[in-house]
Amino acid sequence: MSQERDLRNYARATTRRLVVGVIIIVFVIGDGLIFLIYGQNAGQMALICTGLGLAPLVLVGIILWFLGWFARSVSGE
Repeated sequence: MSQERDLRNYARATTRRLVVGVIIIVFVIGDGLIFLIYGQNAGQMALICTGLGLAPLVLVGIILWFLGWFARSVSGE
């Protein structure tokens, strides 16, 4: 009963799940608590600030993905 496992796919899937989980926790729980405790205006401001704070991370992720794609296409894989 020997099954081969692709550890790269497993690592990729785990990383993806962790990132999605953190984003859900920050937006739903963090901003949701701000909304419940301080009201609608504070909740809206928290969404704006959280979104703008995550924007550089998203841009860096997109740039790194593009560089990886470019490197793979140049090397012929």
